[in-house]
Amino acid sequence: MSTQPPAEADRSFNRSMLIKLFVVALMMFGFGFALIPIYRAICEITGVNNLVQRDTSAREAKNTQVDMSRTVSIEFDANARGPLGFMPEQRSMDVHPGEVTTVMYDVSNQQARTIRAQAIPSYAPKQATEFFKKIECFCFTQQTLTANESKRMPVVFVVDPKLPKDVKTITLSYTFFELNTPAAANADEALPKANAGNAANPAATAAKPT
Repeated sequence: MSTQPPAEADRSFNRSMLIKLFVVALMMFGFGFALIPIYRAICEITGVNNLVQRDTSAREAKNTQVDMSRTVSIEFDANARGPLGFMPEQRSMDVHPGEVTTVMYDVSNQQARTIRAQAIPSYAPKQATEFFKKIECFCFTQQTLTANESKRMPVVFVVDPKLPKDVKTITLSYTFFELNTPAAANADEALPKANAGNAANPAATAAKPT
């Protein structure tokens, strides 16, 4: 009964492990891009926890009583999943509850192609979520950036004066997800070309089984 030499066995094991790691990485990459449609589907089905809708109107915010007796520190964070440059123009600010405030975020497309992306907000501590009211936000809609385009995007918000007194700091974090991957874009481009080819060759189209 023959056995593999130790060196050959090691190489075989390494190849097998490399393939497994590649498959896991590919699955994780695909799951990251699937988060947006999964998130949207869950929100549409349940009708709850939709973080990309307006939390309050400008009129409602202006009618809110400003609590000048306390301040809350707002920290801003930005993350990108895909070839995007994304960051807030300032890392933190102090606001009075009930005070309408604007902060700017910068996003840039670092590719020579058009990118569609969607930002999803999150908050810390979690209990602050219902008290952080977005009036205007780039996260309400998908953003399209052409090749090498940059944008300044505002977030207009107000902190509800009903925020618990023990919450003195809120972290607003956005994650930008690319919606159109290069593979999907190439597939979309290939489909019209295939249809055009069939139109130019009706005999080939007619030969296809129905």
